[in-house]
Amino acid sequence: MKLDSKIPEGPLNKKWTDYKDHLKLVAPNNRPKLDIIVVGTGLAGASAAASLGEMGYNVKAFCFQDSPRRAHSIAAQGGINAAKNYQNDGDSIYRLFYDTIKGGDYRAREANVHRLAEVSGNIIDQCVAQGVPFAREYGGMLDNRSFGGVQVQRTFYAAGQTGQQLLLGAYSSLSRQIGLGRVKMFNRHEMLDLVKIDGKARGIIARNLITGEIERHSAHAVVIASGGYGNVYFLSTNAMGSNVSAGWKVHKRGAAFSNPCYVQIHPTCIPVHGTNQSKLTLMSESLRNSGRIWVPKKKEDAEAIRAGKLKPTQIAEEDRDYYLERRYPAFGNLVPRDVASRAAKERCDEGYGIEANDTNEGVYLDFSSEIKSKGKEVAYAHGNHNPSEEEIIKLGKEWIEEKYGNLFEMYEKITDENPYETPMKIYPAVHYTMGGVWVDYNLQSSIPGCFVAGEANFSDHGANRLGASALMQGLADGYFVLPYTVSNYLADEIRTGKISTDAPEFAEAEKNVKDSIDKFLNNNGTKSVDYFHKRLGLVMWNKVGMARNEKGLKEAIEEIGQIRDEFYKDVFVPGSAEELNPELEKALRVADFLELGQLMAMDALQRNESCGGHFREEYQDAEGETLRDDENFSFVSAWEYKGQDTTKAELHKEDLKYEFIKIAARNYK
Repeated sequence: MKLDSKIPEGPLNKKWTDYKDHLKLVAPNNRPKLDIIVVGTGLAGASAAASLGEMGYNVKAFCFQDSPRRAHSIAAQGGINAAKNYQNDGDSIYRLFYDTIKGGDYRAREANVHRLAEVSGNIIDQCVAQGVPFAREYGGMLDNRSFGGVQVQRTFYAAGQTGQQLLLGAYSSLSRQIGLGRVKMFNRHEMLDLVKIDGKARGIIARNLITGEIERHSAHAVVIASGGYGNVYFLSTNAMGSNVSAGWKVHKRGAAFSNPCYVQIHPTCIPVHGTNQSKLTLMSESLRNSGRIWVPKKKEDAEAIRAGKLKPTQIAEEDRDYYLERRYPAFGNLVPRDVASRAAKERCDEGYGIEANDTNEGVYLDFSSEIKSKGKEVAYAHGNHNPSEEEIIKLGKEWIEEKYGNLFEMYEKITDENPYETPMKIYPAVHYTMGGVWVDYNLQSSIPGCFVAGEANFSDHGANRLGASALMQGLADGYFVLPYTVSNYLADEIRTGKISTDAPEFAEAEKNVKDSIDKFLNNNGTKSVDYFHKRLGLVMWNKVGMARNEKGLKEAIEEIGQIRDEFYKDVFVPGSAEELNPELEKALRVADFLELGQLMAMDALQRNESCGGHFREEYQDAEGETLRDDENFSFVSAWEYKGQDTTKAELHKEDLKYEFIKIAARNYK
């Protein structure tokens, strides 16, 4: 396998502009002759399908949900980054580029990240034109807030539901194209295989999840925009249906899978309550703008809180350890996610956790200081220069409610605690995955004609994603990158003609899918799919989670192999193939997770360094910070599939070259 990143020559700030100027085009009268399949209708998929449909291509869009509006992009809360410098605090395209590279611990491609920063401003203009209701300042200008890992305000937001509003904007554009007949929407369809003819991606095999029918769909190009693989851990902030199958099927057909060990642990999640929990709930990182994170300074206070003998509000200010402010004074509570997560784990491992769960893991996110500060500010703005404590608290709570009200409401519904009165309990949890299908500068995988966008690819975040950059990447890929690069590829396909689904390659792929389904349904095992998924998740969290070491990773590779063998021997899938069968859907997805989980452990084992979300306990400094090894590991790992036994996978390396920035130790102190 040869990896060619196709990064253009020339100055960094001109690469994308010059590259676009020389890409091949498809004339408007030829576009209706060409078919494109888009798998996934979150921000990346919906924006890509809408844009390509608007250009005149025939687009088929697929989602396993009953509507594109249910894509997991809807769950993103805090905001979307863009370098518009509305706050006049020194932001620029270069600074957004640099913060993203640094936040990713110098493990991302320079050219891809700079392109992302370049088009970020266009995204905001596009979304405003669609009617996305971004928050605005008193004068009517778009408002911004800060996110972790930066020292400027560049995050545009819509209360605590930014992802939902952006997805509705993309969905409205997609719906317009569906109404015009340029996009054909296939709801409740799941991609189960990629079809290659003469080495090129030429279509997919999909299952109608309502009827069970196996369908063949052909196209001149296929775009995979199916999200990340966080649910390999079973418990994560992802929707229960989120899975890796579309990306993994592409990998099994010959596309390299990159950096699978790079997983983001988000620091502000509601802690695990019990062993029967099926998913975790995220509290937006935007809350770290206003909340201060702390644990008790005294272990006996932490023990008393866990025992229910002491309330957090009874802990005096001098007895609170605001550990992020103490350790990282320059950034404080706004350090990047991986740094904040490890710091919380360290405090809880030392016995200062405050949640009365199985592991005593939890820290406080406290808004009392912000309520008082903003309450006083609002009172002054209203002309009251001597407000009472009661007035300050009332006005401060109203300010917080306007900014974060729906998040506070959600927290109270889940925990039955009022976060205006009592600090939120939070703890890190699996959230986003930086790894994914390897793509070149065109977002094309190592399979010609197969493009991968959004979280499903590996390209922009390195070893750690900065908050509010996922929405930015998804929409950048769909609105402003793929329309150029897919067209460049399709310029050579104008004379190809319609791709027939009667080709033997379609028949073979369909047979493989049906055989796999029949195998599960006729297995007659004794254990449910979730039984195996939970076992996999425990191994992944304990040994391939927030901290990894050589011994644990080797054990994980062995244990996951054993779980996979047991899964195929003893899983029980009820029902039939010709009906709505959620257990069958889960079985097919967990089969892929079992292979991926092993690859994640292998990738983490070969990377003898700590960087971003990949923390090897053997590679840390005296203060517990990451120790990168730029001399030996400044590369993208790209794995080639060599069969169901993932230990046979072959590693390829794409060296990362930094021409325009200086690599430095990542310091937020």
